[in-house]
Amino acid sequence: MTTTLYGIPNCDTVKKARTWLADNGHDFIFHDFKKQGLTREVVAGWLEQLDWETLVNRKGTTWRNLPDERKAQVVDKASALALMLENPSVIKRPVLQGVGPVSVGFSADAYGAKFQDAA
Repeated sequence: MTTTLYGIPNCDTVKKARTWLADNGHDFIFHDFKKQGLTREVVAGWLEQLDWETLVNRKGTTWRNLPDERKAQVVDKASALALMLENPSVIKRPVLQGVGPVSVGFSADAYGAKFQDAA
């Protein structure tokens, strides 16, 4: 399976993940979900492996700028899926797919372990 890193290019955490992958010789495709969008199937697949509360970044600016009534509507997997499709910037970044289970966020140690386990 192809390794795909999902995120937005100007996110510092995404930049760190991209640099780590390149520096450690891992081939990957970068998918800018702000420009390229996301399909329902991709996000639903993530939600099969991750809790919706892990994927929705409630600490970010995008979440904080949502109207309170919109935030209140996000109560389960289906409502989180709808929000992430309408506003991909609310997704915690980066999302790494194709090496073991889908993962969210970045740490060099976690990525190192993930790729070592997949080898």
